[in-house]
Amino acid sequence: MLEEVLRCLQPTPGDVVVDCTLGSGSHAQAILACVQPGGCLIGIDADAIELQRTAARLSAAGFGPESFVAHAANFASLPQLLAALPQERADLIVADLGVSSMQMDDPARGFNYKLPGPLDMRMDASRGEPASALVARLDEHELAALLTANADEPHAARIAGLLKRHRVQTTHALERLVRTGLSAALPQLPKSSIKMSVRRTFQALRIAVNEELGALEALLHALPHCLAPGGRVAILTFHSGEDRRVKQAFRAGRRAGVYVDVSDPVIRSGPAETFADRRAAAAKLRWAIRAAPRP
Repeated sequence: MLEEVLRCLQPTPGDVVVDCTLGSGSHAQAILACVQPGGCLIGIDADAIELQRTAARLSAAGFGPESFVAHAANFASLPQLLAALPQERADLIVADLGVSSMQMDDPARGFNYKLPGPLDMRMDASRGEPASALVARLDEHELAALLTANADEPHAARIAGLLKRHRVQTTHALERLVRTGLSAALPQLPKSSIKMSVRRTFQALRIAVNEELGALEALLHALPHCLAPGGRVAILTFHSGEDRRVKQAFRAGRRAGVYVDVSDPVIRSGPAETFADRRAAAAKLRWAIRAAPRP
């Protein structure tokens, strides 16, 4: 949704921008081109491995340290990061939530059930516990609650029971366990529904491993303090839990006079991108504009 993001942010030369989820840098590179001359972009990503690769690509594209700076960090720490820089507030902030294609395509990261790999799912491999350890640590009730809260999984209790009866260490083992377990217990369930339960199980575990919803809530709380008056923020979400939090925070901010305007309704990807990219089909884009402070 690059074009939609650019329309929401309306970047102009001289703007100070924060990309909270740098990823492959596709949003960052397009925005950087719009804010020259005089503008700069601060790129944040919890994945230090991919951050280094993207920073190298943007440097090779001609964006030097005067226009682009990269930080390995979680976007929940955005206020602290800005406080340590000359730009204490940003004109534009963008966040593309969820997992990047680079992470999904690397079997060693354990995000993709279609590829064999360890059941890890950590965006920052230097901290936290892998998904296999999380599943082993939680009891059946806690796992069921996690699957419900993070993915609205209708068969959460049954899947949680499977996870506690069978030790899983790899992505393929988890996929096979959920698929065969649901097929045996619910033979009338369509294969498409079972596949969705597999995807939701992976999503729920990834969100828990990386504490994604807590980080999002921290970001939403900090945004008004990080945006300059008239500044714009655009956030891409990929499941209902994320979108609900963004929608509620933006609308509450508008009622409180923190935001002068917010997106209503949500913005979806165009037909061509939706057809070409399954991930784009799930994307929801919302924006908000910071109000000027009251005298």
